[in-house]
Amino acid sequence: MARGHQNFVCQACGALTKKWQGKCDACGEWNTILEEVALEAPGFGQGAGKGKAVKLSSLSGPADRSERFMTGIAEFDRTLGGGAVPGTAILVGGDPGIGKSTLLLQALARMSESGLKCVYITGEESVDQIRLRASRLGLQDADIKVASETRVKDILATLTSAERPDVVVIDSIQTMYSEAVDSSPGSLTQVRLSSQNLIHFAKKTGAAIFLIGHVTKSGQLAGPKTMEHMVDTVLYFEGEKTYQYRILRTTKNRFGSNDEIGVFEMTGTGLIEVKNPSSLFLSDHKEATEGLAVFPSIEGTRALLVEIEALVVGSPAAMPRRAVVGWDSGRLAMVLAVLDARLGLGFGASDVYLNIAGGMKVVEPAGDVPVAAALISSLTKRPLPADMVMLGEISLSGDIRPAAHLKARLKEAEKLGFGRALVPKAAKLPKTTLNLIKVEKVGDLLDLFDIKATS
Repeated sequence: MARGHQNFVCQACGALTKKWQGKCDACGEWNTILEEVALEAPGFGQGAGKGKAVKLSSLSGPADRSERFMTGIAEFDRTLGGGAVPGTAILVGGDPGIGKSTLLLQALARMSESGLKCVYITGEESVDQIRLRASRLGLQDADIKVASETRVKDILATLTSAERPDVVVIDSIQTMYSEAVDSSPGSLTQVRLSSQNLIHFAKKTGAAIFLIGHVTKSGQLAGPKTMEHMVDTVLYFEGEKTYQYRILRTTKNRFGSNDEIGVFEMTGTGLIEVKNPSSLFLSDHKEATEGLAVFPSIEGTRALLVEIEALVVGSPAAMPRRAVVGWDSGRLAMVLAVLDARLGLGFGASDVYLNIAGGMKVVEPAGDVPVAAALISSLTKRPLPADMVMLGEISLSGDIRPAAHLKARLKEAEKLGFGRALVPKAAKLPKTTLNLIKVEKVGDLLDLFDIKATS
């Protein structure tokens, strides 16, 4: 007979304690430790019987080359690495109201048109509410089976009793529960066990399963970190609800590249793909503007042009302010230090504001050069050329290092009508119609403004 054992688990970080306490010693959060009773099944402890031997196979054996399930939404398929692999588990996270349920309902409708058997299981809404959303999106005639249920055992029984589905959506994993553990839905133990059971169903039957997940205040997926290790793909749906644009970003993919993005526009009738995302992040400035530089960024396998905006103003405070949106604040501090030490420009007495336009987030070091150029432009009140893109990593010694995927970056700039590109001198330069300006040291940037270093 199964017996229970008592645990006290922090719902913020998953740390175990022997007794209840107000503050978690591991993460420092208050009032997050709850008592959970896990049932220990026979075969998992002392006196357990012998296990069953499994069949071992060689690497040279035939592999299942089933075709991917295409969602019919090109931006979604891009983030999945070319569609959903049969038997895969995909975790989709994002802020409330960002459009996760809308996106997956639209994807199911497209997949059902290609003959795939699609099931949508919701634990947050009723079937009638799903029908209302489908009607608003114009999907009321889509061949999608819908159910409202939160008990994992009943969900699995439903999926296995009827004709095996090809694609299943669980909305959301935090509402699911298993009776094998005595804890409330949404707790770390319940999320982990429910995910494990649903993922096992996907691997056993070959169905692709999408798990919609909530996020915490810090923007991380709610639940145990082990859930992200268990699934095959993790997608984050990002964007400000006050803006109409959304970005679907891949942070893990066993069957494709990481850091791939898909761009969507939220409308009254659902999400629409943005075919040319670079035009989304560029303004209509036809004249040169102070503190503005254009950077050809790489997101997965895609090149995107983004605008980097900088504002440098005198500060009356003893501690000047540094405000950053969309870039690493630590990297900004490093670039400012190099500009002060190597060029003597003197940013120490000024407030510095840096923004990546359009809500984009740039993490690659190749953005150092356009950031530095935008800062110098704002400080000197001299604009950069409006038809120029720039890239390169700045070292602490002031050298400018080359960046990867230079060909794709320059091709995107050509496509959008730019005429010049500032590139590292050490880079292997591809054939291009752009007028290339080669720089070796950070001091070479001053030639763009016709000024000299003071250091």
